[in-house]
Amino acid sequence: MQKSVITVVGKDTVGIIARVCTYLADRRINIMDISQTIVQGFFNMMMIVDTSEMDTDFSSLSEGLDMLGKEIGVQIKCQKEEIFNMMHRI
Repeated sequence: MQKSVITVVGKDTVGIIARVCTYLADRRINIMDISQTIVQGFFNMMMIVDTSEMDTDFSSLSEGLDMLGKEIGVQIKCQKEEIFNMMHRI
């Protein structure tokens, strides 16, 4: 299994989760865990996804999520699990 961490941050609007989840499903990426919260109108979501069956390469996925984020008015970042863990190690 190849895991990645996706974060979505921005002003809350209707359809953010739907757009991101549809984008991932269209690329055969399975959502394993998801957490989202809204604080004073600001949306924050973190997802753990399985990219082992995706039909694109990681670079294209990351660029596509960045473009989707710009389209819907949020910032979307995608990191491979091992990179995320190294960056957030104590």
